[in-house]
Amino acid sequence: MIRFGVVGATGVVGTVTLELLAERGQTDVLAFASSRSAGMKVRFSDRELVVQEATPEKLAGAGLDLCFFSVGTGPSSELVPPTAEAGVTCIDKSDAFRLTEGIPLVVAGVNDEALDGGSIVANPNCSAIQLSCVLKPLHDAAGLRHVRLATYQSMSGAGDAGVERLRAVEPMKADLAMDWPLVGEEFDEESKLREETRKILGLPDLPIQATCVRVPVLVGHAQAIWVETDERLSAEQARGVLEAAPHVRMQEYATPGEAAGEDEVLVGRIRSDTSEPNGLALWTVNDNLRKGAALNAVQIAELVLSRQPISA
Repeated sequence: MIRFGVVGATGVVGTVTLELLAERGQTDVLAFASSRSAGMKVRFSDRELVVQEATPEKLAGAGLDLCFFSVGTGPSSELVPPTAEAGVTCIDKSDAFRLTEGIPLVVAGVNDEALDGGSIVANPNCSAIQLSCVLKPLHDAAGLRHVRLATYQSMSGAGDAGVERLRAVEPMKADLAMDWPLVGEEFDEESKLREETRKILGLPDLPIQATCVRVPVLVGHAQAIWVETDERLSAEQARGVLEAAPHVRMQEYATPGEAAGEDEVLVGRIRSDTSEPNGLALWTVNDNLRKGAALNAVQIAELVLSRQPISA
């Protein structure tokens, strides 16, 4: 039997990770979090797990086979390396290792071949996961020349603090947008989206220009995407390509509310971009806590464990 650990078990992504493991019939699961949450209980299937403090010593000595990390960059940097050195496969959701050379950055169904048997696997930014699920099949069909997009990201993408911030203000308050630190002329979220997507697709020079905003929605990231391909794809041809893609479902006018609780990236409004000879425009929506975070991590685990469903 595989023993799983979930670090950050009291947070929004950790909670969904526990739900997904329970749905898949796993029973040997340990919950970890910071010292502030140690001793708390979290729901797991029809029982409760007592949360243990996440320390390098406890994680290394817990007899874990695979551990999910849904904590910030600082805690991941401290906890993941010694846990991996103890022989535990670590799937990390922070940005601590995403762009580190030699550590695979994986979106299940997009670049499964990137898994190299190493003990650390990075789970990408939620928006990069969503975007890559759509771009990869289009690239395979016609090649990618240029990508432009605007994202409309829910508050749960900012973690527990984002959820509490939304609950503390009146709905639709406009100052929730653009709350990341600046890096030069870009926000962190915009540069992460570009660089991570390039690494996932294996296209280090792909031009990607993004504008990312946070919107007052609890769950569900939306993206308006404009793609220029090397070879021309009609809207109908692009629709056919995406209908056959893994982890994608066609839904013409998808909303964040409709994406919440769903496992696929919802894609619609595919049309020709009349400003570019080989241009396409499309709209996508995704539950950022599922495929955009916890579900992708669990799907990575399924691939790691002999590429068989972990319930098997």
